[in-house]
Amino acid sequence: MKIASFNINGVKARLPRLLEWLEETRPTVACLQEVKSQDEGFPAEEFEKIGYHAVWHGQKSFNGVAILADGVKPVETQRGLPHLSPEDVEDDHARYLEADVGGVRVACIYLPNGNPQPGPKFDYKLAWMKRLRARMQHLWALEIPCAVVGDFNVIPHDDDVWSPRAMENDALMQPQSRDAYMQLLGDGWTDALRTLNPRGGVWTYWDYQAGAWQRDHGFRIDHMLLSPEVADRLVGAGVDKDHRGREKASDHAPVWFEIQS
Repeated sequence: MKIASFNINGVKARLPRLLEWLEETRPTVACLQEVKSQDEGFPAEEFEKIGYHAVWHGQKSFNGVAILADGVKPVETQRGLPHLSPEDVEDDHARYLEADVGGVRVACIYLPNGNPQPGPKFDYKLAWMKRLRARMQHLWALEIPCAVVGDFNVIPHDDDVWSPRAMENDALMQPQSRDAYMQLLGDGWTDALRTLNPRGGVWTYWDYQAGAWQRDHGFRIDHMLLSPEVADRLVGAGVDKDHRGREKASDHAPVWFEIQS
């Protein structure tokens, strides 16, 4: 079983590239972020033509997440993150979607960027990560096979970026962001890519600016966190880097992991 994640940066703008990737790599499950489409405009019929069924949580022009499954309909289990208290700020961002596919609970996330920091956007990022941890703790307690995948907008380690100095003031690398991510690992979740690439140096994102792709100035912010029930079955993980270099590509490359069925 192969589960993948792809920040597509606009599902309609990148649809040819997305369909191309799906047909070439054929993941069992594909989680999409930054769909940037309202629910009624999501091109589900285009995916059905090649055998994929979808659930999605859209938002006009921004955010948006979706879960596609090959040959079966994902069974949605959660849309949006629960609030931790009645005092929590109302959150209408489409950033979290969860579904059951093939005996695995899959959560697709698009974590807030948090820039500029310090400021309200960074505060929102940290509050969202706190809510995410609470949901992941709930999933952990269920003792079911589970994977939380997507664009976490966190660079966990210095060897996850081409130049730590270049990104040191970015919200993606702040100690608070990193600490919140490490708390998830401390709860027992396994970082699939890191586990199989312990020395780092694996990028999932290259900015459109300053020739970042051509110079390989990238970093790793797309992560796949596995519960023990999934981590014990892990047999492979990687990045489909060549898809970042294609015409009108997303600024992210797809990431994936594979488990024994």
